[in-house]
Amino acid sequence: MVVAAPASGSGKTTVATGLMAAFAARGDRVSGHKVGPDYIDPGYHALATGRPPRNLDPVLCGEGRVAPLFLHGSAGADIAVVEGVMGLFDGASRPRHHAGAGDFASTAHVAGLLRAPVVLVVDAARASRSVAALVHGFCTYDTRVRVGGVILNRVGSDRHEELLRAAMDDAGVPVLGALRRHDSVETPARHLGLIPAAERAAEASEAVRALGSLVADSCDLDAVAALARTAGPLDGPAWSPADEAAALDAVPGTGPAPVVAAAGGEAFTFAYTENTELLRAGGAEVRTVDPLRDEKLPEGTTGLVVGGGFPEMHAERLSANAPLRGRVASFAAAGGPLAAECAGLLYLSESLDGAPMCGVLPAKARMTGRLTLGYREAVAVGDSVLAAAGTRVHGHEFHRTAVDPAHGSAPAWQWSPDAPEGFGGATMCASYLHLHWAGAPGIAARFLEAARTHAERGRS
Repeated sequence: MVVAAPASGSGKTTVATGLMAAFAARGDRVSGHKVGPDYIDPGYHALATGRPPRNLDPVLCGEGRVAPLFLHGSAGADIAVVEGVMGLFDGASRPRHHAGAGDFASTAHVAGLLRAPVVLVVDAARASRSVAALVHGFCTYDTRVRVGGVILNRVGSDRHEELLRAAMDDAGVPVLGALRRHDSVETPARHLGLIPAAERAAEASEAVRALGSLVADSCDLDAVAALARTAGPLDGPAWSPADEAAALDAVPGTGPAPVVAAAGGEAFTFAYTENTELLRAGGAEVRTVDPLRDEKLPEGTTGLVVGGGFPEMHAERLSANAPLRGRVASFAAAGGPLAAECAGLLYLSESLDGAPMCGVLPAKARMTGRLTLGYREAVAVGDSVLAAAGTRVHGHEFHRTAVDPAHGSAPAWQWSPDAPEGFGGATMCASYLHLHWAGAPGIAARFLEAARTHAERGRS
């Protein structure tokens, strides 16, 4: 089932994560998914379910991959909870080939692709009977979307709940639960949204447990599960990283496996699970390196991936780890393949808000007051470690930082006229562009080939 809302801030993450935790606590195998390019909410889903985080994004991966990726991520689960994005019908700019009315990549769009019922989370803090009119509008606006029930959020009192339930009875929409105001289990946020679970591990685990208890006490889980069972069947097959690798002739070779180090820890929490699965399907041994704590790259590293996160919140500690910064710079100078996104771009720069970084890129990074956010249709300006010149990809940009200069002599991408971006090259791609490699599996194959080549040079 899909958990949606009339607008952002209604409590989707609270309810979706709480449902996942509540079902898991009663012994169900739960699969959690997030619509759109969000990295943070899936981190809480993973805590609630004990399974890897999963995203479903028609822009980044294409409409045709949404159901296969869902089947792959939910394999073996008893129930799957899909958290929506923004308001139910809020989508990205509509591609010309899509016949919908501007809802491309919306929660409604993904619910349709999954043939799944929708649970609508309504913030009732400042209304009573008017909530029924709101819900009626969402139920009838697009009859292709099946709203199967409502969970009322931020209910103030017993009397308030009685009024809300009576109004919903008149509207003919089942109330699956009513959550009282719950400031004690709110997740703290900062400049780009919620604080990632990895940065507050103990507190996040306790918050997820509390959310599960709150939802279990406030919702009819049997009714929610019964609604989920009404989801329509999906045609297979499931997405398979092994099949993608085979189709790209990126299957494991006979020589030693390339070792790909992937930045992790508190400063680098943004990563799509499928990116790592593609690397492993191609024969790579993927090991985590924590730039806050580890002073060396993993033994035998032949490729380095530095994804997104919040290095600006940890700049002093990242800078203080001079041994690793030096080894990353030496790895790059020796021709080691490097793929960096957003936070990785900052880490590879000369400095971040004045704190020395790795110095791989001839650029300085700084925090700004401006939020840059949105999908990008990008074209590779020249050959890089991730893409050949002219390759088109769909990515996402999300940051409040800037680098100066914005690109090197060999830019990585371009998505607006006369504005190349990032740093490319035969062994380099560092950019603000976040990419979901399941949408363009050739990226993984190309990076793996570079990692194997670097390994062979090291052995010769």
